[in-house]
Amino acid sequence: MQTTAEYYCAYCGEPSTTFIDISGGLTQQYVEDCQVCCRPNIFYITVDEETLEVDIQTDCEDR
Repeated sequence: MQTTAEYYCAYCGEPSTTFIDISGGLTQQYVEDCQVCCRPNIFYITVDEETLEVDIQTDCEDR
């Protein structure tokens, strides 16, 4: 099952939308390039088990 969620790039601060594969678990971590500046963001994703609401936190990969 997929859903979309908005995040803000850890580098340029621009908002973007990404697809989240909920079947990957209620907590996930992976790297995805920003759609605006193309720099790699680490995504920390939490999905609420009851509402399926997605929370995304981002961090710079090269710290």
